[in-house]
Amino acid sequence: MDTMRIFSKQPARTDSRIWIHSLILFIGLAIALPGPLTASEKPDILLILTDDMGWMDLRVQGNQKLHTPAIDRLAAEGVRFPNAYSASPVCSPTRGALMTGLAPARLQITQHGPDQKQFWPESRKVQPPKTSPRLPEGSVTIAERLREAGYATGFFGKWHLGSEESDWPLSHGFEINIGGCGFGGPPTYWDPYRIPTLEPRNKGEYLTDRLADEFIDWLGKKEENGDRPWFACLWTYNPHYPFEAPADLVAKYEGKEGPGLKNPIYGGQIEATDRAIGRVMKELEQQGQLEDTLVIFTSDNGGWSGATDNRPLRKGKGYIYEGGLRVPLIVRWPKVAGSGKIERAPVISMDLAATVLDAAGLVVEQDSLDGQSLRPLLAGEAWDREALYFHYPHFAFHKANRPASAIRSGPYKLIYFYDDESVELYHLEEDLSESIDLAPKQPERAAAMKAQLLQWLENVGAGLPTRIAAEKKTSEPQE
Repeated sequence: MDTMRIFSKQPARTDSRIWIHSLILFIGLAIALPGPLTASEKPDILLILTDDMGWMDLRVQGNQKLHTPAIDRLAAEGVRFPNAYSASPVCSPTRGALMTGLAPARLQITQHGPDQKQFWPESRKVQPPKTSPRLPEGSVTIAERLREAGYATGFFGKWHLGSEESDWPLSHGFEINIGGCGFGGPPTYWDPYRIPTLEPRNKGEYLTDRLADEFIDWLGKKEENGDRPWFACLWTYNPHYPFEAPADLVAKYEGKEGPGLKNPIYGGQIEATDRAIGRVMKELEQQGQLEDTLVIFTSDNGGWSGATDNRPLRKGKGYIYEGGLRVPLIVRWPKVAGSGKIERAPVISMDLAATVLDAAGLVVEQDSLDGQSLRPLLAGEAWDREALYFHYPHFAFHKANRPASAIRSGPYKLIYFYDDESVELYHLEEDLSESIDLAPKQPERAAAMKAQLLQWLENVGAGLPTRIAAEKKTSEPQE
């Protein structure tokens, strides 16, 4: 709270009694305002991000086919957000949003790499805008902010924000980088992994176990970290392609295919991820750090429909429907939030960046972030939010989607498609599967939400598709 800003908004008064009252109020507010947090007051922060894990890929989310006890326990001890969204239906844009607190449209990171001709269907009517997967010059990451505030910073896992070494975690505020590079997926989950930032160790070792080991090892090096509070990203490659999992876990799911489980290997990948997270949480508990640690667990986008069953959500990765955008989100912060709570407010990836900064006691101007701290919701308080916005003006790797943007306001979601400028409107609380388009029945609401969405796109400087003539469809790839 900026007390000087508060009083600058008050009209000038000459009444001495009001001046004295204001002075007393000012002094009272100054006393009440918390000062900077000391090192002992700052929580340790662990941000866990899985890759392509769908909204229904956890037992606690309702999938009885999968075994995820560690993550289920995390939910039982924290707050689960069933209306959580990734910033994008593909990975790199969400990763950029998490690192900066800025919307992918503002960052101009709107595709999972340089847009390539191989993604473009011959029948397309629009050409995607230019985009880059790397963080833009001048952007400031939460790791940089936390490091300046005295945090030790470590990165473990998938980065996928730029192909050059100068784009990777060590250039963006992290003191250690194990596994982060430009790869969208690992060449293999088995050691040797052929990941340039992860040396081979034990042949045949599983990648997700190795990343957990590396984090636990870093956690134990208190002398190197100088007993500073720490911020770590454990961003698993799992359950992204290639589909490989430990044999014992694959065997556990064989013969159980059906609704909720398309492939036993994928089930093994989910459980392998859960197992690694369980080891990390156990280590925090054994070291006596768990109750002083803010743990955030989420995914970078919805599940790929070729690998997982996203029902009851519509579609999956690469689509702007709910299956591509809704993700699991669990926040465990014992000193702020109670356990076993469910918070149904719609939230988005940029909120997690804002929450991390808030937890560290860092004050950032509101207009420099596109997210809001979740602290009020975690503490059981209400908050105001006008809308959530999404922008995916590209064709995905599967070429089956239509470039689009979307807005969610209250229970309503409107999708605007660029190929024919049409809209679809859904009431998500009554129609989670987005099966009934309300736009023809509610044209005024649809028009108002469309106008609001287009204004937001203009405000953030979003790159937009352009309409193309048939003879120009073979133009060179955008980069």
